Amino acid sequence: MRVKPEDSKVYHVVMTAMMMCIIMVAILLLRVPIPFTQGYVNLSDAMVFMAVIILGWKYGAVAAGLGSMLGDLLSGFAMWAPWSLGIKAVMAIIFGLIIQSVAARKAVSGRAFLSVEIVGMVIAGLFMAAAYFAAEGIMYGNWPVAALGIPWNIAQFVVGTILAVALNAALAKTSLRGHMAYAQPGR
Repeated sequence: MRVKPEDSKVYHVVMTAMMMCIIMVAILLLRVPIPFTQGYVNLSDAMVFMAVIILGWKYGAVAAGLGSMLGDLLSGFAMWAPWSLGIKAVMAIIFGLIIQSVAARKAVSGRAFLSVEIVGMVIAGLFMAAAYFAAEGIMYGNWPVAALGIPWNIAQFVVGTILAVALNAALAKTSLRGHMAYAQPGR
């Protein structure tokens, strides 16, 4: 019996580490400071979504949490590292469980599955915006200032959703299609 590469533990460890690095680089590549706060927006949400699509929710959550934490540490925002570890991991879990539940039922495929992915990204992104609002409120002790980050975090996950949908469509047309955790027939 031949083991498929995506079923091996080595594959999952390597791909998880790679996605952690990609998420970290997405944070380091482009950081836009949020006015009046000590936060910033970046491109990591797209890579968090891709980590879940490629690895599934368990390994995707590990990559999302650790990659985001490392990005915060290396970019000089260490105060955000523990928050990002938890928030991004839960964000990945939410997204992954939504698409896993639909994929397991095999109720939809093609464009309908894309709609489920987008809805999952939006729900996970709204969680992320609310969680960072709570984190900022706790850190600053000033809820109106924390509220300034909400539109920025929403914009971050919207851009991340658009990028992830485009990347997912591109990857679905390559030989990686069979290695994606939630690849659907007809895509």
